[in-house]
Amino acid sequence: MVGKLEPELMLRYIISRVGVLDSSVLVGPSIGEDAAIIDLGDGRVLVVHADPITGAVEYLGWLAVHIPCNDIAVRGARPRWLLPVIYLPEGSSEDLVDRVTEQIDRAARELEAAVVGGHTEFTPGISRPLISMTAIGITGRSEYVATRGARVGDLVLMTKSAGVEGTAILSTDFREVLQELGVPQEIIERSSRFIERVSVVREALLLAEHRLVTSMHDPTEGGLIGGLAEIAYASGTTIYIRENAVRVAEETETISRALGIDPLRLISSGALVATTPPDKAEEALKTLGKEGIEASVIGTVDERSGDLVVVERRSGRIERVSEVYVEDELFRLISTLPSRRPNPANPACGPSFNSIA
Repeated sequence: MVGKLEPELMLRYIISRVGVLDSSVLVGPSIGEDAAIIDLGDGRVLVVHADPITGAVEYLGWLAVHIPCNDIAVRGARPRWLLPVIYLPEGSSEDLVDRVTEQIDRAARELEAAVVGGHTEFTPGISRPLISMTAIGITGRSEYVATRGARVGDLVLMTKSAGVEGTAILSTDFREVLQELGVPQEIIERSSRFIERVSVVREALLLAEHRLVTSMHDPTEGGLIGGLAEIAYASGTTIYIRENAVRVAEETETISRALGIDPLRLISSGALVATTPPDKAEEALKTLGKEGIEASVIGTVDERSGDLVVVERRSGRIERVSEVYVEDELFRLISTLPSRRPNPANPACGPSFNSIA
């Protein structure tokens, strides 16, 4: 098995073993929450998140910055400080170190964040480089946003399109497979540029600044459906969406069809999901639109029905998701094509489990 730990294992062995209880921890380890929230005692809170990058090859350093910074931004905080721990296979070349750290530097400059520490080592027993990145930000105590804040009656918004990160990863790390399956080269080339869309920092901070949302989430592993399941789990609700309302880019649709995967379950950093009161939805869409950010209403939040997510598929079929763990199509593909596993590097992200995952 690859990907997230099952929720029962998380609850039994991880979340139940957190050392001493600290009253300054406003949001601690829990399933579905994006980052820890720590009260600084002066009207501000510290927002901290650590993320392992373990599911792609070509863009390890780039994703190692953007993915955890997304998790800081969906709390309503601007990411400011970064601490990467870089694990290199024995015998790694200087070129690899150069490529990974150049990407970290470029992504950090794009977000105006500073690398303030970390660790780098040659690690025995691994076949590809890995990065665990810690990102930190600060916001006001009355201004932070929690995943568990979704309320019955809220509308569900999504920016950009489903499967953004997964499309970029598949177009690079599985390029030969896609070519063999007849995916046009033009589609593959366009898909590789999706890596430029993985940040949700700008839209998350816009929505938080204008106080237009009750919750926000960066749908990573498990894709859009996995991200929505985590919001529903954390907030004690059920989320209903219509597949027809979900934007899926032509490139994502083409690659998904060729590989036989569901774009709604494909790792989706770059597609922010948020819940907003109905009377603020239009303002939220206009606020994003003024900044050139595509967004749409894809569903509603309702009382918990026993399911976490209910999806009305294009065919009219109703799909019910009752488990918070949703297997990501990228990891499923890797496990079913072992001979085509990418060479040293794999960026995706671990489970949404703030501060410990």
